Amino acid sequence: MTPHQIQLIRSSFEPLKPLAATVAEAFYAQLFARDPALRALFRGGDMSEQGARLMQMLAAAIDLLDRPATLRPVLLRLGERHTVYGVVDAHYACVGAALLDTLAAGLGEGFTAEVREAWTTMYGHVAQTMQEGAAHPATLAA
Repeated sequence: MTPHQIQLIRSSFEPLKPLAATVAEAFYAQLFARDPALRALFRGGDMSEQGARLMQMLAAAIDLLDRPATLRPVLLRLGERHTVYGVVDAHYACVGAALLDTLAAGLGEGFTAEVREAWTTMYGHVAQTMQEGAAHPATLAA
């Protein structure tokens, strides 16, 4: 990711922070509309708590975008942990599409083509690294 893309992600995420619960709710609505079967992966039941964790993790990842050596092991562990919940590679595309649609709805005209491209690049990196962690748990020891 370029420094400009990182700046675009950070500046576009900033106005969503105070609306974290609403953004998370919109994200899960998008996700479950795309693939209702994904509801079964959330056995804990409390989607507001799940949404809070999602937004915290997203904020943490965004904070670390300019420190990939620190972000990478976090994403590898997250990917490995998600396999326990039943997440498979096919789910990542659905999650990415739901994220982009949620951002587009939340940011409106602020979700320009350039901002979309930056978020798409970021999510692609996050998903790829998490999938690597899921496929190769041994990389976590490195």
